[in-house]
Amino acid sequence: MNRLGGMTSPYLLQHADNPVDWWPWAPEAFEEARQRDVPVLLSVGYSACHWCHVMAHESFEDEPTAAYLNEHFVAVKVDREERPDVDAVYMEAVQAATGQGGWPMTVFLTADAEPFYFGTYFPPEPRHGMASFRQVLEGVSTAWKGRREEVAEVAQRITRDLAERSFAHGGGGAPGEEQLAQALLTLTRDYDERRGGFGGAPKFPPSMVLEFLLRHHARTGAEGALEMAADTCEAMARGGIYDQLGGGFARYAVDREWVVPHFEKMLYDNALLCRVYAHLWRATGSELARRVALETADFMVRELRTAEGGFASALDADSDDGEGRTAEGAFYAWTPAQLRGVLGDQDGQRAIELYGVTEGGTFEEGASVLQLPGEEVDPQIRSRLLAAREERPRPERDDKVVAAWNGLAIAALAEVGAYFDRPDLIERATEAADLLVRLHMDPHARLSRTSRDGRVGTNAGVLEDYADVAEGFLALAGVTGEGVWLEFAGFLLDIVLDQFMGENGTLYDTAHDAERLIRRPQDPTDNATPSGWTAAAGALLSYAAHTGSTAHRTAAEEALGVVKALAPKAPRFIGWGLAVAEAHLDGPREVAVVGPAGDPLARELHRTAVLSRAPGAVVAWGEPDGDEFPLLKDRPLVKEAAAAYVCRGFVCRMPVTTSEDLERELLP
Repeated sequence: MNRLGGMTSPYLLQHADNPVDWWPWAPEAFEEARQRDVPVLLSVGYSACHWCHVMAHESFEDEPTAAYLNEHFVAVKVDREERPDVDAVYMEAVQAATGQGGWPMTVFLTADAEPFYFGTYFPPEPRHGMASFRQVLEGVSTAWKGRREEVAEVAQRITRDLAERSFAHGGGGAPGEEQLAQALLTLTRDYDERRGGFGGAPKFPPSMVLEFLLRHHARTGAEGALEMAADTCEAMARGGIYDQLGGGFARYAVDREWVVPHFEKMLYDNALLCRVYAHLWRATGSELARRVALETADFMVRELRTAEGGFASALDADSDDGEGRTAEGAFYAWTPAQLRGVLGDQDGQRAIELYGVTEGGTFEEGASVLQLPGEEVDPQIRSRLLAAREERPRPERDDKVVAAWNGLAIAALAEVGAYFDRPDLIERATEAADLLVRLHMDPHARLSRTSRDGRVGTNAGVLEDYADVAEGFLALAGVTGEGVWLEFAGFLLDIVLDQFMGENGTLYDTAHDAERLIRRPQDPTDNATPSGWTAAAGALLSYAAHTGSTAHRTAAEEALGVVKALAPKAPRFIGWGLAVAEAHLDGPREVAVVGPAGDPLARELHRTAVLSRAPGAVVAWGEPDGDEFPLLKDRPLVKEAAAAYVCRGFVCRMPVTTSEDLERELLP
C-alpha cells in the first residue's frame, strides 16, 4: 500500500493499492522531488470519473508502468472535489496550453510546483494520434535530464503568465434591466427550440440558467423565459438523463436529445435540479415538475444520505454488468428481453412502448436507456422494474461529504419539504445542517471542505463552501423559523468578507490565509455549480435582507459587478449570477410573519410567503416582536390576529392578515 491508505477521499483510496508510489498533495512530496531531482507527475480526478478509472486500470495498475513512474517521478494524486483550488489552477494551465481540459488531468511539474507539460487521458498504447502514457513518461524524463534549462524556462513562463492573469470585473454595482434583457436575448439565440436546453452535444442540465429564467418571468412576466425553462425541464424529465425508475439526474447527456447520459449521478446536480423543478411547479402548477422534484429529493435521501446525516458526493457511472465486467451504464440500461423477463410478454411489451425501448437499442449492445416519451406513468410496472434493478450490482458511491454540495442539498430539501408538506425532508435537511455545524465548522466558524464516516478532512473550505452552506442555512431558517440558522449563516458570511474579498468587490476562491499555490484561483463563472463568487453574492444579499446589514448588501452589489460584465455576452456561464441580479432588482422582498406558536393563520401566511415567486424573497416567522429574526422586531399582531409584514427597497407596506392579501403584496 502506498501513502494514500489513510485518506478520507474515496478517489484516493481507490488508488491506495496501486503499485504506483502515490503521494497526496503535500509539501513533503515536492521536497522528495527536489531531493531526488526528478519531476512531479500530478494526476487529478474524482471517484465517479469513468476515464479516470480506465486510465487507472490501464496504467496505474500496470506493474512495469508503475515501476518506471516510481523510478523517474514523484507521483501525486489529487481528488479535485477535495482540492478544487489545486484543480482550478492547473486546469487553467492545461486549457491555456492545449485549448481543452477534462479529467483525468495529467500535469508534469517542477519541484516548485511549476507546470511544464500537460494532458488529460493517455492510453496504454498509441492510438488515434495520441502518444501512449509510457511514451509520454519517457519523453518527459528525457527532456528533464537532457534539456533542463528549456524545461525550466517553459515552467517559469507558464507560471508567470498564470500569475499575471486577473479578473478585475468587480465593483460597478449590480446589473440593471438593460443587462438582464440582453442576457435573455442571447439565451434565446442559443436555445434549442426542438430539444430544449442550450448548445449541442454533450448537453448539460442548465440548472442555474433555468433559475434565472424562472425569476425573470416572475419579476417581468416574460412568457418566453418561462417557456424556455418549462420546455427544457420537460425534455430532461422525459429523457434518459433522468432516471425514470429511481429518480435523480445523471451528470449530462452525450447527445443533443437528452437520450443517453453519462451515467454518474452527482449530489450537486440533483440538489440544484430538485430546486429548479420545485420552483417550476411553484410557477406553473405542473404535475410533472412536482413529481420530479419529489422523486429527486427522495433519490438524494435514499441513495446519497450517509449514516452521519450528510449527503454523499456521487454515484459512479460504472458498475458490474453481471458477468464480471465493469461497464458504464450497466445498472440503468435495459434490453427488450430483460423487460419481458421481469414483466412477462404483455407487460414487457407495455414497458417497451412506455419507456421508448427499441430492439436495436438506444445505448450499447442492443440496450436502451429508459425514457418517458408519453404522458403516462404506470406505477406498477415502474415498481416491478425498480425492484428487479435493485438485484443488479450497484454502482460505487463516493461517500465523502462536501460542505458546499451539502449546502445546496439543504436548501433544496428544505424548500421541497415546505412546498409539498413533507416534514421528513425538512428533517433530513436539518440533520445535514447539524452535521456541518458539528463536524465541518470549527469554533471560529472556519469550514473544512470534506468529511467521511464522521471524520473531518484536512482540507480548508473554499469560497463555494462558505457561500453554499450559508445559502442552505438561510433557506432552512426561512422554512423552519429557527433563527439559529440565520446566525450561523452570518458567521460564515463574515468570514467571506474578511477572508475572501479583494478590492472593488472581487472575490477569490481561497482564503487570504490559505495555502499559497502558483496562482490564487479566482473564477466567477458558473459551471457545474454556482461559482463561489456568485453564490456568495446571493447569500450576502439574502442575509442583508434579513438583517439590514449595509456591509453585506454593499458587498453583494459590488460582487454583482462581474455579472454586469459577463451577462450580455456569456449568460450561459453566469446563470446563478443572473438569478441573484433578479433578486437584487426585485428588492429582494422581506417578509415577516408573526403569530402565536401553532397558530393556523400564521402557518397559512408562512406557507403563502414561502410559495411566493418574488425573486430571492426572504421569510422570517415567529412570535410577535420575537428575537429569532431581526425582521420580527417591532412586529405586533394585528387586532390579536397573526399578520404578515412585507418590505421592499427600504419601504414597508401595511401588515396583512389574509393569505390572499399577502399574495397581492408579493406580486411584481
